[in-house]
Amino acid sequence: MLQSFITGLGNYEFLRNALMTSIIVGIVSGVIGSFIVLRGMSLMGDAISHAVLPGVAISYILGINYFIGASIFGVLTAGIIGFITQKSKIKSDTAIGVVFSSFFALGIILISFAKSSTDLYHILFGNVLAVRDSDIWITCGVGVLVLLFVGLFYKELKLTSFDPTMARATGLSTNFFHYALMFLLTLVAVSALQTVGTVLVIAMLITPAATAYLLTNKLNKMIAISVLISLFASIVGLFLSFSFNLASGATVVLTAASVFLLAFLFSPKKGILIKQKEVSTVEENM
Repeated sequence: MLQSFITGLGNYEFLRNALMTSIIVGIVSGVIGSFIVLRGMSLMGDAISHAVLPGVAISYILGINYFIGASIFGVLTAGIIGFITQKSKIKSDTAIGVVFSSFFALGIILISFAKSSTDLYHILFGNVLAVRDSDIWITCGVGVLVLLFVGLFYKELKLTSFDPTMARATGLSTNFFHYALMFLLTLVAVSALQTVGTVLVIAMLITPAATAYLLTNKLNKMIAISVLISLFASIVGLFLSFSFNLASGATVVLTAASVFLLAFLFSPKKGILIKQKEVSTVEENM
């Protein structure tokens, strides 16, 4: 199977495009996902990844690139959630639930007018083997933007993530970095639609970062480990998808989830089996 996959990479351009896109998405998801996990913004990421669906549908109806419509609706989602939270007594998690479910439902209805159920399936769950050249360029552009932003503002992002009160005391605008991350999260979610789809994109943003969080207490190491896990899940998921004719998004996500399960059980610092073993050892020595 591995030989067949390697041969396929040499013979089929669509498979090379899929591998390149998967690698880029894996790197970017690992980086931005680390900050999303640390800042407790996983729900917001879930909301944005689902709420872009109406933008995708409208883009198809108008015959324009889906990236444009999806990005607009992603930013709109973040703005509406923030507005509802600030102008009412409703908490952010409730506002997120109301907005993203409404937008997602609207998107499903619009898709039913715009395309067939097959196209809806690909939008929801991804089809990395159908990546086009334009998708690669968009993904590369988003990747460069995310890495550039994180590289330039790494210290500020670190401080606002771990101690927002101290960040405000030093004059940093926590709101700026919050909404900047929201914007980048939107771009990453949209660029990953072709790879894993709207339903599963949040898993690529959260699962590798959550796994890395179980393995280290340092941010720079967490980002590095998250990227490596994302890359592993993307490449192995693509291999399994190609070899066994499985849904690409699902295989990528399940690969990442398998790594998370191993870390959850066997992490040297936070694994539950390791903790139980340590407790048993202490009890025996008492």
